[in-house]
Amino acid sequence: MSSDKQPPASDLPVHARERLTAMRGTAGHRTLFTSDLSVNEFLLVKEAGFDPVGMVVGSSIYHIGYQQGNWSKNQEMTVLTQAMYHARELAMTRMEEEADALGADGIIGVRLKVKHLDWSEHLAEFVAIGTAVAATEGSSNLRTVHGKPFTSDLSGQDFWTLLRAGYRPVGMVMGNCVYHVAHQSFGQWFNTMGQNVEMTNFTQALYDARELAMERMQAEATHLQAEGIVGVDIREGSYGWSSHVIEFFTVGTAVIAIRADHHIPTPQLVLTVND
Repeated sequence: MSSDKQPPASDLPVHARERLTAMRGTAGHRTLFTSDLSVNEFLLVKEAGFDPVGMVVGSSIYHIGYQQGNWSKNQEMTVLTQAMYHARELAMTRMEEEADALGADGIIGVRLKVKHLDWSEHLAEFVAIGTAVAATEGSSNLRTVHGKPFTSDLSGQDFWTLLRAGYRPVGMVMGNCVYHVAHQSFGQWFNTMGQNVEMTNFTQALYDARELAMERMQAEATHLQAEGIVGVDIREGSYGWSSHVIEFFTVGTAVIAIRADHHIPTPQLVLTVND
């Protein structure tokens, strides 16, 4: 955990620094915490040995450049891939800076949102939101190998279960790929009209795009020296670029073992008394 004397990160907005300073308090006595955890999540996080110390946010409004795709070719749109990844990374980094300013060991329940703005068709806001937590024992070995607070998109319940089973999160990892899917030629359209047949060109394009996104997510986990990734989610979005341009975004939580035995608590049967 960071020292209680560490000031909020200097590159955060003024109002963010004021909010974080007020929440951090003085001499290690926190005045207030905020959280988007549910009541059950809050209590389970406390039972797991962590205190929520504040809701943290990172944001980036990003201008997404233009890239011309070959009408008849399957290909990655590398300019768009890099833009979407970098914008999310900026939002995540600023969220981590807020957690650092609160002296947190990590962030749980992270959500990444993308919203296109009416100001311009090429502008989008990328937002990262989560709840910063600090170990009650003040352990300093919970951070990543790079000294940053760990991040995780696991819920409070899943975070508690993971710790109980002898694992801990080391970082939220992601990968993406923006891909142009080649148009069908008139001859291909005519030959398949009225038939049940696999469109191998489309299949291969989407398959390739997903694999690139997965590969990049796994590379991030390897960089964090993780043993595996849990809770992986693959999302698709077109964001109005073109009917034949799609992004595959994959995200999950990289984990490592914290003890040799991985005892999983036996599920408890609960009967409701409600009608």
